[in-house]
Amino acid sequence: MVREAKKGDLQGVLELYTQLHGESFSNVGEGLLAVWDKILNDKEHHVIVAEEGGEIVSSCVCVIIPNLTHGQRPYAVIENVVTDEKHRCKGYATACLDYAREIALAEGCYKMMLMTGSKKESTLHFYEQAGYNRVDKTAFVQWLRG
Repeated sequence: MVREAKKGDLQGVLELYTQLHGESFSNVGEGLLAVWDKILNDKEHHVIVAEEGGEIVSSCVCVIIPNLTHGQRPYAVIENVVTDEKHRCKGYATACLDYAREIALAEGCYKMMLMTGSKKESTLHFYEQAGYNRVDKTAFVQWLRG
């Protein structure tokens, strides 16, 4: 089942994010809980999860960005695409991305953008199979410290 995350899904999402970035979330404090509440209460911010047997096995984030160009149609940004390593290659990430596309279409978005830090050809091919291309745009990232 694919759906939007609920308040009680935080631990499952954090467990996936541990695999995504190697970052440990062993200390879930007030700051993290406040950010989770802010995300869940933001109507433009969608945390999408795929569940199997009551366990969250895949997720992505879809954020709708208001826009002044393209007839004031918004666009969507996809981030944090991850599937539990024991559940990969079973269609869960594709289902999450499809769900994100439905949100973007319902919001009238004219495009969706996704960046990945992966250089693995299999990952890049996966995103192409999901409908994204790597020729229309060039992405740049500036990491901010502080």
